[in-house]
Amino acid sequence: MARVPVADLIRMHRLPGVPGRAALVLARWRHPSDRALARRRRPPARARQPSLSPAPQPRPWLSAFGLVAVVLVGAWLGLLIVGDVRVPVGPMNTTMTLRPSLSGGTKINVSPLGALELNSHVAPVRLDVNVDQLDPVRSQALVDHPERISGLQDEVVQDVEHGTFDLAVRSCVAVVAGATALGLAVYRRPRRALAAGGLALALLAASGATAYATWNPKSVLEPKFSGLLSSAPSLVGNARSIVTEFDVYQKELARLVTNVTKLYDVTSTLPAYSPDPTTIRVLHVSDIHLNPASWKIIDSLVEQYKVNVIVDSGDTMDHGTAAENGFLDPIKDLGVPYVWVRGNHDSTVTQAYLKRMKNVHVLDDGSAETIAGLRFAGIGDPQFTPDRSVAPGGDAAEQLAGARLASALRDQRAKGTPVDVAIAHEPSAARGTDGEVPLVLCGHLHHEGTEILKYGTRLRMEGSTGGSGLRAVEHQYPAPIEASILYFDRDNHRLQAWDEIKLGGLGQTTAEVSRHLPEENRPGATPSPSAPSPSSPSSP
Repeated sequence: MARVPVADLIRMHRLPGVPGRAALVLARWRHPSDRALARRRRPPARARQPSLSPAPQPRPWLSAFGLVAVVLVGAWLGLLIVGDVRVPVGPMNTTMTLRPSLSGGTKINVSPLGALELNSHVAPVRLDVNVDQLDPVRSQALVDHPERISGLQDEVVQDVEHGTFDLAVRSCVAVVAGATALGLAVYRRPRRALAAGGLALALLAASGATAYATWNPKSVLEPKFSGLLSSAPSLVGNARSIVTEFDVYQKELARLVTNVTKLYDVTSTLPAYSPDPTTIRVLHVSDIHLNPASWKIIDSLVEQYKVNVIVDSGDTMDHGTAAENGFLDPIKDLGVPYVWVRGNHDSTVTQAYLKRMKNVHVLDDGSAETIAGLRFAGIGDPQFTPDRSVAPGGDAAEQLAGARLASALRDQRAKGTPVDVAIAHEPSAARGTDGEVPLVLCGHLHHEGTEILKYGTRLRMEGSTGGSGLRAVEHQYPAPIEASILYFDRDNHRLQAWDEIKLGGLGQTTAEVSRHLPEENRPGATPSPSAPSPSSPSSP
């Protein structure tokens, strides 16, 4: 029988005149060699199986969304790492930064006073300006040449323009570099990385154009204050009055700007006393009233006099609000224990904030602690009068507080732990401890003084270590900045001497340090028998 090639059979199967079944029947009668050849030519089983699943369809919107996310994250990281510039603006050193924002605007941070927000533009970026510090050289130039104050406004404008240009250039580089680097890390393809960098540059350019189109130069007339700066309008007037009465504001601004540098200069040259190593040195401060320069002064005194402990007799704050709490943070860096009692401008919110600091010892209701070798006891002011809307309780409340403190002092002596130093804010309360303690410290009246009470207790009243703080420009003659260094004998815990330190207030550069000795420590004197001793009962 004649053999029919397999290829011919397949063609016959495909011919319209030959039924498919007949072709299959013929294929069964083909020669074995033809069947083997057909098996060799048969495609693999996997290739012969039809595909049952549809081919995946591309999703361009998902890819675009991913690219935009990479661009935004990369641009933000670039701005965080290298997107800021340090710019001198007038006598101040500042740091300018662009940050992503939904509303735009400008935020000026003046640590630790708070922030000033301006509705300067509407764009997805915000300009942050941080005032870092006052430059001593440029500030001293203003002191030496007051005529430069008249041109200070133009100088500040030029400095801001220069800083803004540098910030724009640096931000472009930071945004493009950040987006490109992240795109390369995510996609691992140079073309996609370059596309991410280009898109970042386009977004930044669009944001800049939007900010320029919506720029509002009058926004400075309607600022929003936060933190301690919320008190700024009551200090120097609101922004509109500053514009209309710029000559008056200019003088006050010059005094405020130069005062901090002057204070730093005089405190750095104060003569330091070198007492006997067995002497305990206590720095007494009071009525800081939110003056940020006080912390630098206190830090300088701690370093120069090798202070063992600081006593603050209250009115550290001005209104006692939670917004003011950040002002207290430098206390943690003073490096010595800080004993504190509440003043009439300090709230329980202030007290709770200070209690959380490790080096702060808050004394209230006659509580006592031994710190740096001395036994202290104190009571907070019973009144809270941050402004004139609160009616003070008068001397009756203060005298009651003094009586409670005196009772606590008697209890301590009965326990065998007599108190060396009592602390109250009001002199009226401090006088209630007469006869119960050798020394009582107070403040409140913003001037220093020393008084021997009827039963021998020495009352030492401190002035304002903040130069009356935010109220320094309210009067014709600003209050001086005052503090004291108290020297105690390490063996008997008695006061040996004290130094009164007085610095000139706003616009003044005077510094005075005067040494005082108790009467019993003066040459040829004998100890006063009426002075109460912490180790013996006192007169009733």
